[in-house]
Amino acid sequence: MINIENNTQYFDESFDKQGLVSVDIFGCEFEECEFNDCDLSAAIFTRCNFLNCSFNRCNLSLLKIPSSRFFDVDFIDCKLVGIDWTVAHWSSFNLCSELKFNRCILNDSTFFGLSLNELKLDECKLHEVDFREGDFSNSVMTYCDFTNSLFMRTNLQSVDFSESNNFTIDVLENKISRAKFSRYEALSLLNSLDIVLVD
Repeated sequence: MINIENNTQYFDESFDKQGLVSVDIFGCEFEECEFNDCDLSAAIFTRCNFLNCSFNRCNLSLLKIPSSRFFDVDFIDCKLVGIDWTVAHWSSFNLCSELKFNRCILNDSTFFGLSLNELKLDECKLHEVDFREGDFSNSVMTYCDFTNSLFMRTNLQSVDFSESNNFTIDVLENKISRAKFSRYEALSLLNSLDIVLVD
């Protein structure tokens, strides 16, 4: 068991099955680290850096990340409910997203106003997630469930929504040129045009 201490650097460490519920961590740097089967729910990571890290089968619900940085971080089979990603530190020089989510639950989270080009979301549940005012162009959001998620003045140009469903995207309020949708699900885009479809 590795104890995480404030203002400490960790390189190529593996944190396995750690219970870190509601812990308060400040000023740590994690490089090429793995978090496996950890419970980090309601933890607070302030001014921490995560570089080339992966989270596997972790509970990160209600995690708080004020002024923390993420560079090439993977989340696999994780629960990430109720996270405000807007309070993290996002570099204005690197417009490409450093986040990849695979088979994750991100319900009730917010990406409001963020520029996270090339964000990767695959087989994720995204109920009531706020994407308003954001720039997610060139992202991959495949096989995802967007039930009740919010898109308004959102840049979704060249986003791959293949096999994703339950989204409500107003084509007049969002930029969706060159975005890719599955044929059947693309019909939902017509709902915003106040037209009637007949067989």
